[in-house]
Amino acid sequence: MGRRRLSLGTTQETLLIPLYGRAVESRKKRPALHDAKAVEMVGSIDYDFAKFDGGRSLLGSVLRTLIFDGWVRAFLARHPGGTVVEIGTGLNTRFERLDNGAVRWFDVDLPDVIDLRRHFFADDERRTMIACSVLDHAWTDVVRESDGPYLIISEAVLLYLSEEDVRTALSLISSSFPGAEVAFDTGSRLMMDFQHQHDSLKKVDAVMTWACDEPRRIEDWGIGLRLRESRTVAEPQVAVRRALPVRYRVMLPALRWFAARKVGSYRLNLFGVHSAPE
Repeated sequence: MGRRRLSLGTTQETLLIPLYGRAVESRKKRPALHDAKAVEMVGSIDYDFAKFDGGRSLLGSVLRTLIFDGWVRAFLARHPGGTVVEIGTGLNTRFERLDNGAVRWFDVDLPDVIDLRRHFFADDERRTMIACSVLDHAWTDVVRESDGPYLIISEAVLLYLSEEDVRTALSLISSSFPGAEVAFDTGSRLMMDFQHQHDSLKKVDAVMTWACDEPRRIEDWGIGLRLRESRTVAEPQVAVRRALPVRYRVMLPALRWFAARKVGSYRLNLFGVHSAPE
């Protein structure tokens, strides 16, 4: 069987970067994570992944993934039978890595991505893929048929929307899932201005548009979100940091010190929904 050719939108192509990052990391002698499925998918997709080789952002994508994983693990430790929704799931394997045998899981992405996912993954009684835009309430109608509590995660997705669309998406989540936890990343104006120098993004046509210099200001939008945690990729949770290979644990303090401005321009945030939008 030949390698699978892709037909993805411009922004959707960016899903291949973290996929490749996990595959590259998995091939290392002592990886920060092991993702055999990512290695399999990279090997079966007809795409020039080699153009991303050597980029430091591949490791950054792995650290980001591990931090989001940490929030999911913490949520499932408190709510083993809760519901997790991954918006803009791409070709992520988070369910495979974190499934506790009881969680109800929804993977949401645009139709072209879900069509690609279905070549590698299948729905079952606890895992459902939904072809839908984050701006469309249809996905919330499906998810609400499952019991809470809810954790909604969106990794490297909202950055590519306008601020107006980000507000719409987050308002939809807040009004649909009172009491939920919501995790997503933000990038500062500095990050937007210098994205053309990003070692991986400069090799695709997608452009990030939403600049957010201070994640806590999202609380002022009046949509019921309250910031609980905000981290950089150099500041993983204690449990995540302890599980990293020694070389990464040694590297993180240096990264925080020598590249503080650059690292700090990109943040991973965990919010809680405390009330419905005003």
